[in-house]
Amino acid sequence: MSFEEDDEVVLHDKHSEFDGETGTVTQVVETMFGEPNYTVSFEDGQEAGVPADNLEAAEGDADDEADEE
Repeated sequence: MSFEEDDEVVLHDKHSEFDGETGTVTQVVETMFGEPNYTVSFEDGQEAGVPADNLEAAEGDADDEADEE
């Protein structure tokens, strides 16, 4: 799944101090392999270079997308 700026996401990375926290995508950067990496801002900081596999749409965001369709 891909995300866009301002999407609310949950980070899943056991090595991150923000593991399990909900944050907002603030930047999307494409790697040289064509894969997106994300910068996610949280209340107490940010995590950069996060691959899509480590992110999950926050519950409220998934509902909003369903309403738009």
